[in-house]
Amino acid sequence: MIKNDHLDEWDRNYFFHPSTHLAQHARGEIPNRIITSGDGCYIFDRDGNKFLDGFAGLYCVNVGYGRSEVSEAIAKQAKELSYYHSYVSHGTEASITLAKMVIDRAPNNMSKVYFGLGGSDANETNIKLVWYYNNILNRPNKKKIISRWRGYHGSGLISGSLTGLAAFHNKFDLPLDRILHTVTPHYLRRPDKDMKEEQFTEYCVESLKKMIDDEGAETIAAFIGEPILGTGGIIPPPKGYWEAVQKVLEDNDIMFIVDEVVTGFGRLGTMFGSEYYNLRPDIITIAKGLTSAYAPLSGSIFSNKVWKVLEQGTDELGPIGHGWTYSAHPIGAAAGVANLELVDKMNLVSNAKEVGKYFLDELKNAFDPHPLVGEVRGDGMLASLEFLENKESLKFFDPAKKIGMKVSANLLKEGVIGRAMPHGDILGFAPPLCLSKSEVDIIVSSLKKSVDKVHSEI
Repeated sequence: MIKNDHLDEWDRNYFFHPSTHLAQHARGEIPNRIITSGDGCYIFDRDGNKFLDGFAGLYCVNVGYGRSEVSEAIAKQAKELSYYHSYVSHGTEASITLAKMVIDRAPNNMSKVYFGLGGSDANETNIKLVWYYNNILNRPNKKKIISRWRGYHGSGLISGSLTGLAAFHNKFDLPLDRILHTVTPHYLRRPDKDMKEEQFTEYCVESLKKMIDDEGAETIAAFIGEPILGTGGIIPPPKGYWEAVQKVLEDNDIMFIVDEVVTGFGRLGTMFGSEYYNLRPDIITIAKGLTSAYAPLSGSIFSNKVWKVLEQGTDELGPIGHGWTYSAHPIGAAAGVANLELVDKMNLVSNAKEVGKYFLDELKNAFDPHPLVGEVRGDGMLASLEFLENKESLKFFDPAKKIGMKVSANLLKEGVIGRAMPHGDILGFAPPLCLSKSEVDIIVSSLKKSVDKVHSEI
């Protein structure tokens, strides 16, 4: 393969990379990887290196790389109709078909889907329409949104405010007013190590109740949460958490926005995380698995209850004042249709359930006894390891030691990609849903070498 030897220089001189140390990258202190192709669960860079992608890009390439069914659908759509807008009752065959496919797969109370481009803009849409909803119902003070520390909901103005991670707030003048954050439901980081799991759940729920009482339920419009915390550390909820939280929301007439950007379309071994955790959403956020990232597309799914109020609003005020130029873009929609057909054809939801369980069991067998690993956790095809200096006392490492980053770097040398998660010494996995048990074995054996190497060094 002939390299374009200017690519590295052009990259550092002209390309603004997201979530990157900009100065270190520009100075050449961070090695860049230029990815050229992918096949199944593997990606290849221009130097000929092959990596088993244990994170499916960014939780998103659910069907795996190189699926011609999706790429051919994109090409066909581009040839027939590369673009038309969806304003003022316009649609395309792909966008209309995909809307039906999404609603057919969503919880039974869901009614309509609005298509955007990414999870961030979907959550911007959600909050804007929550405010509209309450204004139509003549509740002008019911506008605050409760999110959770370590939750991830995007990096826009509202969506970045909803995100409960410091890096997305620092020096950006975020979070904006009206956005509140309650405690992280992470049992490992409980305030008292003698707490039982049920006691910790009660602590989380009582903290939420107190916030609502202090602010006034009449001022709080919605609560947003991922079924399982993703970028905050891949953290499943403690026992009884969602059942108790939903009762609090219902008792206080607070809408429930379920952010399924990561969990939607099979990742937990169910079509939606709402099904897995028995959630009752008013709004669902979708993206990533909607197209397996073969083209940008997101969605906001609205319940029947919410939709009726939105209809009422347009009867009172005229056409709704919301939309993007690329809403329901036909190329993205065509990718979505082909992708969801492939999810069904390849039986990926069942595979995620079966292989995901095998993956978590193998991780627990290998690392529960390991002195460097404080916790192995996950659900479905999501898993993570959190590294502790002392497991018995729950003593965490000094962040400056960058234990998670070191394990991730060593794992990459073994040809496997795992993600060093922000705000903790955590290594996360969210592989393509087509992962096989033999590929699980490769990840676990490579990870064992990497963790052992870092442990020996410290």
